[in-house]
Amino acid sequence: MMRVFVAGASGVIGIRLVPLLVDVGHDVAGMTRSPDKVELLKRLGAFPVVCDVFDRAALQAAVVDFNPDAVVSEVTDLPDDREQLHDFEAANDRMRREGTRNLLDAAAAAKVPRFLAQSIAWELPGERGKAVDAAERMVLEANGVVVRYGQLYGPGTFYESELPDPPRVHVDAAAERTIALLEAKSGVVTVTDA
Repeated sequence: MMRVFVAGASGVIGIRLVPLLVDVGHDVAGMTRSPDKVELLKRLGAFPVVCDVFDRAALQAAVVDFNPDAVVSEVTDLPDDREQLHDFEAANDRMRREGTRNLLDAAAAAKVPRFLAQSIAWELPGERGKAVDAAERMVLEANGVVVRYGQLYGPGTFYESELPDPPRVHVDAAAERTIALLEAKSGVVTVTDA
C-alpha cells in the first residue's frame, strides 16, 4: 500500500484514477484547484486538497503534509469544449512547464521516491511541442516516469461518441493502466490502444 498524491484529481483521468487507487488499497490525496470539487473527491475516496499548482508555497506544504510515496501529475488546463482548445494553448503550455516544475519541486521537498506525469503520444508543432518536451525532460531528469497517453475518448472527453485519430486510448483504460506505472522505472511509457 502506498500514499499517492494525485494532482489534477478532478480531471478526466483523475476522477477515474483516484477510485481505482483507493480500491487497490492506496491512501490517496486528490488535489484540485476548485473548492467545488471537494465533495466529489471525498466521494471518490480521496483526502481532498484544494491548491493551485502555481502557488509554490501552498503546493509544497500540501505535498509535504501528506508525505506521499508517489506523486502523480494529471494536471492540464483545457476547456470543456474542444472547439475552444486554441484559446487554452498558452495556459496549458504554462501548466506543462511551470506546473510540472512546481510539482517536481514539491515532491523533492517531501523526498517522494516516485513521480509520474501525464504527457501526450502525438507531436505538437512549435512552442506547444517545446512545452511538452520541456515537461518531459524535467520529469526524466528527476528520475520520474513520463506517461504518454493517446488522445482520450469515452465519457467526459472531447470524443464521447466518436473515435479520434490515432494514437488514441479509451479514458478508462488510460486510468487503469496508470496504476501499474507506480512501480515503473524512470522512462517514457506510451499508453494507447493496441
